[in-house]
Amino acid sequence: MVFIHDTKRTLVMVVDLVNTLPGYDGEDTLQSPDDLREFLLTNPYTGTIRLDDDEVAAVRAVRARLRELWAVDRAGAVPLVNAMLADGQALPRLVIHDEYDWHIHATSDDSPLATRMMVEAAMAFVDVIRSDEYERVRVCAADDCDAVYIDYSKNGSKRYCDTGNCGNRMNVIAYRARKAQETP
Repeated sequence: MVFIHDTKRTLVMVVDLVNTLPGYDGEDTLQSPDDLREFLLTNPYTGTIRLDDDEVAAVRAVRARLRELWAVDRAGAVPLVNAMLADGQALPRLVIHDEYDWHIHATSDDSPLATRMMVEAAMAFVDVIRSDEYERVRVCAADDCDAVYIDYSKNGSKRYCDTGNCGNRMNVIAYRARKAQETP
């Protein structure tokens, strides 16, 4: 699936952010200003960034709300996305800066980082919904992982996340099970 550059970049950020949540696939990896600083190295943001405990708490609070997008279908995502846009007082505008070509910002640069992240995520999911590609919004199929991902493969056949080597691990488990059944 091909999305415009800013949509894909935001979807990657959303997946990374949601996957910082604690679960049976790992610990909470967004607990401190240093953790947020590290996250922002991979997922950079322009505008006001404070990197203090209050900002970390606000970004942490957005994660569960974004995670809900993986628990619903396309129609179920619409009210969630609309609520995020309304709560963030989204007012889309085209901007160009740094190495990025024209793209959309839907909040002011001085809006809180958590609000900007939530609204950008909602805008990216608008594109996913409008392009009728919501079936690519998935949770890892591994028995011991609940990480999320977006399937960008051409044929939409990806089943496992990229966070914990799940595909290889599950293939080894399946291979061993087949071998155990073949042995008399």
